[in-house]
Amino acid sequence: MIEIAKAVSYDAKVIVMDEPTSSLTENEVDHLFQIIDKLKKENTSFIYISHKMEEIKRISDDITIMRDGKWIATEPATELTTDSIIKMMVGRELKERYPQKSTKPGDILLKVQKLSSLTPAFREIDFELHRGEILGISGLVGSKRTEVLETLFGIRAKGEGQVFLRGKQIVNSTPIKAMKNGFAMLTEERREDGIFSDLSISFNMTITNLDQYSKRFLLSDSLMKDRVSSMMKTMNVKAPSAKTKIGNLSGGNQQKVILGRWLLTNPDVLLLDEPTRGIDVGAKYEIYQLMNQLAAQGKGMIVVSSEMPELLGICDHILVMSNGRQAGIFDAKEVTQVQIMEASAKYI
Repeated sequence: MIEIAKAVSYDAKVIVMDEPTSSLTENEVDHLFQIIDKLKKENTSFIYISHKMEEIKRISDDITIMRDGKWIATEPATELTTDSIIKMMVGRELKERYPQKSTKPGDILLKVQKLSSLTPAFREIDFELHRGEILGISGLVGSKRTEVLETLFGIRAKGEGQVFLRGKQIVNSTPIKAMKNGFAMLTEERREDGIFSDLSISFNMTITNLDQYSKRFLLSDSLMKDRVSSMMKTMNVKAPSAKTKIGNLSGGNQQKVILGRWLLTNPDVLLLDEPTRGIDVGAKYEIYQLMNQLAAQGKGMIVVSSEMPELLGICDHILVMSNGRQAGIFDAKEVTQVQIMEASAKYI
């Protein structure tokens, strides 16, 4: 909000907004759109970049669609439907936004009891994660969703509570220990703390587990090349080669590289913080498909997302956070958006 206020304060005639609502609540988004409407009446123009279809349709006069660095079309917003925009973005018709998940949750993989962080961020979180399950975490920005994942991964110090993996109590006091226990974490801000932007795809994919590529204390280039090439094909990463700098890739391809990095460690529990933020609808669909494939392999996933339709579309259950406290766990197939929002405001 401060960044938006700074941009507006310049009294500019053209304001470019790149994914301005990625970390805003619905009320803040409404407030932003009111500001945009007010400035438009004062002859300020906007270039508004977003992957959120509903926002684009709501705010735009004209819509330009890009795909793989190429201009596809520019049309009046009133003449385009969400389906037609998606078709032009993806290059094919996408009949459903969220692929059907066929796997049913199995045995308990992870059990969390009365978990609290050492600093006063959140307290008394209870849930079970089953094999093949996707557990979503919802809540308003600032409800401490990310802090729960960081504590499970050893980034943030744990206070009270216990964590059990396959029935055995574990303590992930550091990310290294978490990785040894079969955890992987996709961070919220991939450009800030997820990638080495000036280094290659190969480096970014292999950096988390160099031991498996070493022979007598020396790294095997051929082994790394084979593993990276195979994973790039599996993840459908669009890039000239594994030597390409990851910073030159689109957001969706960067995210697929990072996911590939963690899959090379063969984790059992994946902690995914805003896994589809800032990526196009086609790449989102591919990531959803990958998550379903991982669920079919018996992996357990915990997904933090600010997009409620996404959580309802891909998750088995949704845990709702409110001001650092657990406000409830719901069956994703039965709960409504209204119920989730009511729970999100429970302790405010």
